[in-house]
Amino acid sequence: MKNILIFILFFLTHILIGQTTPNYAYVDSRMAIVPENLTTTTSDIATYINSNFTSQDEKIRAVYYWITLNISYDVPNMYAPNNLDSPEVKIAYTLKNRKGVCIHYAEVFNEIANKVGVKTYIIGGYTKQLNEVASISHAWNISQIEGKWFLFDATWGAGSIVGKNFVKKQNNIYFKTSPDKMIVNHMPFDYLWQLLNEPLANAEFISGKPDSTKPKMNFDYNAEIERYEKISDAEKAFEASKRIEKNGLLNNVIQEYYNMKKKEFTVINQNKSVEKLIEITANFNAAISDLNDFIMFRNKRFKPTQSDETLKKMMQDVRDKMNKCQEDVYKVGSVSPENAKNLNSLKRAILDGLEKTKESEDFLKEYLSKGSLGRKLMFTNLK
Repeated sequence: MKNILIFILFFLTHILIGQTTPNYAYVDSRMAIVPENLTTTTSDIATYINSNFTSQDEKIRAVYYWITLNISYDVPNMYAPNNLDSPEVKIAYTLKNRKGVCIHYAEVFNEIANKVGVKTYIIGGYTKQLNEVASISHAWNISQIEGKWFLFDATWGAGSIVGKNFVKKQNNIYFKTSPDKMIVNHMPFDYLWQLLNEPLANAEFISGKPDSTKPKMNFDYNAEIERYEKISDAEKAFEASKRIEKNGLLNNVIQEYYNMKKKEFTVINQNKSVEKLIEITANFNAAISDLNDFIMFRNKRFKPTQSDETLKKMMQDVRDKMNKCQEDVYKVGSVSPENAKNLNSLKRAILDGLEKTKESEDFLKEYLSKGSLGRKLMFTNLK
């Protein structure tokens, strides 16, 4: 555990040290003098960036430089749970305190980048340094610049942990990092975000050795990301969990993320089910209201007088609404235990409503089959 604490942000991977970065002196100089009053929200920072730079490349550099210059790693809270906080809470905390752990860096990067017009996502995964796999998860970013995807890790770009202290030292190693270099020590939980045509399995990443027995795979990540962006949140969570499982649940951090994605899929579906439940309840209440209106009209001996066709339509509208509620309520899907009782109650109420509808339908059918005198006699016997 001690070694992991020391090396989790320690940048000694020789493969990456030689990476060069274009000259961003002008961008960096402008971002080094952002007025303090323009750095309290991501919107203010984004406005400053948009006012000073035009290209996506300059803007993403501005985002990376400002964060790595101003945010320090919060070592005491490295292992503190933060997954319950919303992105808004994480971002507000980071900008106020000028510190955070990896997810705080990633959330701020993601928010500002998207606000300056650079499509960006947060990547969840785990890391490895000096052949040691970290015991906690990590977060970094992926951005699309002029149609091409690049990887960023503002956390590791801001400095490193030495002993139990964070030593601030900006570096460009994790700015616009190519996928083949990032995969050396950053492993996404979902191999979609490796940006590799031949994704690594978790076993290969952990061991550092390729698996010659693994089936060859020509993975078109560009097409898959484009498809990913078009599907629902539930489908995204479901497909991600399948890819994570396929790549091997080999350690606790992978297993935890896999469980989270499965839970996310379940929660999204349950939330959709609740939305359907609310909608069906509203439709059922409307059907009951129409049925009650019909019964009240019947009790008034169908006065003022309406044509037979009008009466038939009134009753058919009620029947159609009741049938639709019954059809929809059995398509709600899974709900939480807390809402299961509500769902069952609604099902029983709809059945009761259908029975009452049938009673009114039978009355109307008989009423319409009679002449004027027979119709009057029916109301005399009506209870």
